[in-house]
Amino acid sequence: MTRLRFAVVAVLAVVLAGALGFVLSGADGRQQASGVSLGGAFTLTDYGGQRVTQDILTGRPTAMFFGFTHCPEVCPTTVRNLEYWISELGPAADDLQILFVTVDPERDTAAVLSSYLRAQSDRVRGLTGTPEEMAVMLKAWRVYAKKVPLAEGGYTMDHSSMIYLLDRKGNYFGTIGYGEDDARAIDALKRLIENG
Repeated sequence: MTRLRFAVVAVLAVVLAGALGFVLSGADGRQQASGVSLGGAFTLTDYGGQRVTQDILTGRPTAMFFGFTHCPEVCPTTVRNLEYWISELGPAADDLQILFVTVDPERDTAAVLSSYLRAQSDRVRGLTGTPEEMAVMLKAWRVYAKKVPLAEGGYTMDHSSMIYLLDRKGNYFGTIGYGEDDARAIDALKRLIENG
C-alpha cells in the first residue's frame, strides 16, 4: 500500500511540475510550451506595391491581423480598436508595427488595401499577394479563411479574427482576441512593446 501511495504521489508531482512549467513559460505572453509552430518564409506585396518577406516581422514589435476590405464589421472594428489602443499608449507605441494581411487577394490588391487602410489609419500597413502567396501565409500562421457565397451574389470571407503579437525577432508573443476588453488589450500591447 505504501508503494502504491508513493507511486501516485510521484505521478501527481510530475504532472503538477509539467503544468507549472507550462504556466511559467507563458507568464510573459509567450506560449513556448504549446508545441504549436507559427510563421515561416513568405513573399507578399505591401499596399505601396513593394515586395516584402518574413523579414518585415523583425526589428520592431508587431501586431498582425488577418482580414479583408469588404469585411462588414470585424476588420474595421479591429482597425479602430488598434488606433484607440495605440493612442492610449502614446509615444510608447511609436515603435509598434501594425500589419493587416488580407485573406481575400482576389479583391484586395495593393491599391484597394491602400485606399481602405489610409482612409482609417496612418499606422496600419496592408499586405497582399497572389492567391498562392496568400495560401502560404495563411497556412504558416494557421489562419482559417473560407470564401462564403452570398444569396444575392458575390461572396464574403469567414476568417480568424485574432491579433497576433510578435516580438522584435518575429517570434510569437501572444494574441489579442476580437472584442477583447480595452484595458487588457492595451496591457498586452504595453508588455509587447516593453518586453518583446
